[in-house]
Amino acid sequence: MASSWGRALALYRDPRVVAILFLGFSEGLPLALTGSTLSVWLREEGISRTAIGLFALVTMPYALKFLWAPLIDRLRLPVLTRVFGRRRGWALATQAALMLALLALGFSNPATDVATMAVCAVIVAFCSASQDIVIDAYRVELLEDEKQAAGAATLVLGYRFGMLAAGAGALFIAAAEGWLVAYACMAALVGVGMVTILLAPEPKPVTSAAAAVRERHAAEWLAARPHLSPRQAAVLAWLHGAVVAPFAQFMTRRAWAAVLLFIACYKLGDVLAGVMAAPFYVDLGFTKDEIAAVTKVFGLWATIAGGLIGGVVVGRLGVMRGLLVGGFLQMVSNLGYLFLAWAGHDTGALAVTVAVENLCGGIATAAFVAYLSGLCDAAYTATQYALLSSFYKLGGDLFGANSGWLADRLGWHDFFLLSTAGAVPGLLVLMWLMSRGVASRRSPAGA
Repeated sequence: MASSWGRALALYRDPRVVAILFLGFSEGLPLALTGSTLSVWLREEGISRTAIGLFALVTMPYALKFLWAPLIDRLRLPVLTRVFGRRRGWALATQAALMLALLALGFSNPATDVATMAVCAVIVAFCSASQDIVIDAYRVELLEDEKQAAGAATLVLGYRFGMLAAGAGALFIAAAEGWLVAYACMAALVGVGMVTILLAPEPKPVTSAAAAVRERHAAEWLAARPHLSPRQAAVLAWLHGAVVAPFAQFMTRRAWAAVLLFIACYKLGDVLAGVMAAPFYVDLGFTKDEIAAVTKVFGLWATIAGGLIGGVVVGRLGVMRGLLVGGFLQMVSNLGYLFLAWAGHDTGALAVTVAVENLCGGIATAAFVAYLSGLCDAAYTATQYALLSSFYKLGGDLFGANSGWLADRLGWHDFFLLSTAGAVPGLLVLMWLMSRGVASRRSPAGA
């Protein structure tokens, strides 16, 4: 048993897994800048909790990214694709756009024009979601199946480092120099991901024999239609392979609808509590420095432990049982907010709440990312991963957008009880999938 745990830990020494750490940082950086950090800025300017809750909708591009993922999966960029490759070329393009969008958000002012800030936040989310499409596909294609759990855990670790920079880092800078300087510094940190992409290898193009056969049959059928010119048939065949085939292939899976339902529900409770966490801390009287020091810096170490433990647990117990363990812990951790509501403005209680939530959330997220990675067919990595993660984000956005309204009407105590109950549907669907032997299984190249 000791040797099996040792082999699971040794996966983290792979240089490709290490590269995922920095790419995870690049993925995690923008999220807080349109989420918790932005919520602190809005609350300081006197924006209502209901309005802050509605601001969760600015991140809808994360939920809709499957709509343009096929273009990123198949379309070649002039010069960039030829010089850097398909995945790295798109990564550099989306990261450059993200830099500019963050600068624009930093120049906006919620006190005078909250609508302009909302538009800028949507643009940041769109660029960030596009970067996620590329990086997620890059990670899945770069690592073998047995290293996906370690890659997922490392991604979570890097993601949290990015959120730390955009959370504690941005709050500390904002307290000292103002919000414009804070967002400008965050834009500069996008360069971490760009440097990683420049140094890392381009993954080898992969496909599956079954996918190639399906696409060839579709192209032959279209070419035989007398009312279509050769050019029209070729364009329609490309669209079929890029847009139709990824979704059609996924729907050949057993219990695919239940899988999508599980993905949408698994982290509902966690998302509901997370959207209102920053306003909750502000209402309890915590300052920006206290929020940054305790919830971001101190909480990071619990997240690091949770992510790494989650990767090892999945490697040792398997993805499905790892999801069950992580989901239960994630649900229980939401009760920590009730403890904090009772304790009030107490940094010790805040530290305990954050530590438990981040540890449990890290375990659940590592298992969840590994699960999503395993569902992707090798021929349609970017599009299918975008589809799956979009279902997760869509469920969270629709639920999270009402979080401020619920907090206003229920009060913090009942609100966090509701967020704990929000984890139950996902766990029930997971247990149904497990009882019927429906597991995550990636379609290999050549299958």
